[in-house]
Amino acid sequence: MTATLPERWSELLRRVQTEDVDPTPYGRDLLARWAEPQRRYHTTDHLGAVLDRVDELAGYADDADAVRLAAWFHDVVYLPDRSSNEERSARLAERALPEAGVPAAVTAEVARLVRLTVSHDPAEGDHNGEVLCDADLAVLAGGPAAYAAYAAAVRQEYGFVPDGLFRAGRADVLRQLLALPRLFRTPEGYDRWERTARHNLGTELELLTA
Repeated sequence: MTATLPERWSELLRRVQTEDVDPTPYGRDLLARWAEPQRRYHTTDHLGAVLDRVDELAGYADDADAVRLAAWFHDVVYLPDRSSNEERSARLAERALPEAGVPAAVTAEVARLVRLTVSHDPAEGDHNGEVLCDADLAVLAGGPAAYAAYAAAVRQEYGFVPDGLFRAGRADVLRQLLALPRLFRTPEGYDRWERTARHNLGTELELLTA
């Protein structure tokens, strides 16, 4: 039986803690944030999907549990009209994880990884960053229906933005992603997802700019 998100959080914290602190309240707070009403794509479903992909790619990471913690925090602060979500999410990790008994070195790595999701462009040899970014971007390689649902959910999150402005802004995001030499940095991520993701991004860009 697949573990629930609260179970996954508690098991993860127990592995990394150096102090005996009950992880339950921290997990409850995180999940409440992930379930906020302004979210349409950045939801608990997205969190679960990213955690699943991290598990699949864990063998490429130097510290897979730090990457899993970063997945929990990477979009935990999310307001569509703000550009500071990643920074605020990283700062929340820097406050909450020490309270939860997580060592300083792990906390620092989690915060670094969360900030890396601004660009999804890890440095060569940043294995933890490669795994987190690949897991976060794996949604781009969905089948036609799944990708269409993802794109529609993103549009709903930005429902306050007029259509013309949204199309221009979204097109810029897609161009930035397509300009990366590789969307996926782990060998498995590249083999599994690169071609499909680029096709999906190119198709969406064509539709936006038609």
